[in-house]
Amino acid sequence: MKGVSLAPGDYIHFKSQVPLHKIPIGTKQWRYYDFGPKVVSPLICLPGIAGTADIYYKQIMSLSMKGCRVISVDIPQVWNHQEWIQSFEKFLDVINVHHIHLYGTSLGGFLAQLFAQHRPRRVKSLILSNAFLETCSFAAAMPWAPIVGWSPSFLLKRYVLTGIRDGPQQPFIADSVDFVVSQVETLSRDDLASRLTLTVDTATVEPPLLSDSFITIMDTNDHSAIPQQLKDQLSERYPGARRAYLKTGGDFPFLSRPDEVNLHLQLHLRQVEVEAQPDLVQSIPRGGTSGSPSKENDKKKDPDDQPKDNGGIRAVSANQATQPTSAPQSSSSPALDESQFCRVVQSFPKHDTVKLTTKRSFSGNTS
Repeated sequence: MKGVSLAPGDYIHFKSQVPLHKIPIGTKQWRYYDFGPKVVSPLICLPGIAGTADIYYKQIMSLSMKGCRVISVDIPQVWNHQEWIQSFEKFLDVINVHHIHLYGTSLGGFLAQLFAQHRPRRVKSLILSNAFLETCSFAAAMPWAPIVGWSPSFLLKRYVLTGIRDGPQQPFIADSVDFVVSQVETLSRDDLASRLTLTVDTATVEPPLLSDSFITIMDTNDHSAIPQQLKDQLSERYPGARRAYLKTGGDFPFLSRPDEVNLHLQLHLRQVEVEAQPDLVQSIPRGGTSGSPSKENDKKKDPDDQPKDNGGIRAVSANQATQPTSAPQSSSSPALDESQFCRVVQSFPKHDTVKLTTKRSFSGNTS
């Protein structure tokens, strides 16, 4: 981000007002923001590969001031889709949240649909932006997908930071890209490896039980890193979903066009009968406890919840040998060094060699 002012609503103000929570759940570390009246059914924001919980700060500040509860999370280090479903459900149990509304962008939109498919009683509505239904296209485009879990950090970051159109950008779009790139720099090798593994682990989303009337598809009409074919598949899957199109905004409209995005989020929540509580809005000082887990309620269960399934995902490819190899489950597992990795990549067909040219500090393929 090129510059930060002290005006209300900017990142500095956000960080001074909204506490960051970090909690270990099992072997996973969850990093998230939770702001707004706790009596309101929350909108949970799920980022793409390049995103962190911080990228939705404009939504947190705006919607919480209108009486909505917004939770923004980092995607933890999970290495397959089943693990994501189980880990996210444990997270919801710990923070004592049962019924949720999911706003997912890019990879976050895919993961939101998976969770809605396998935990339908918990997900009350979906907002999908630059999202997709299947990951086989990304797996086919990444020849080194089977070893992504052992890839060196330089390659993972370079891959994530490529894909957005080079050339002049409108200032508000360029600023959004700069901010996301700054967030990529905070991610560890294992963070990036696990997210890319989720993207190339070939699977598809089955039609959820959720009615299309509880789904909003929000996209931009200008450039996007997600292929149009995948966007069309999403629209065809949910023909009755509400459409929200932004004229411009790039890959990160929640940063570049926050007023329009926030308006569409408000309209969606109103349509699915989320009752905002503006009378309960109050400013919380940094380090406050608003939205933090309640120990007394951690073990409460929703009587409406269905028995848990195993979160299994229907594989697209029948040849299990071609599935991406599971990534190392410990952050202490060494990555291949540059020379080792180059030798492995050279073993793939030449026409599949991935482009490693770094463009201007732009976010990448499924950011």
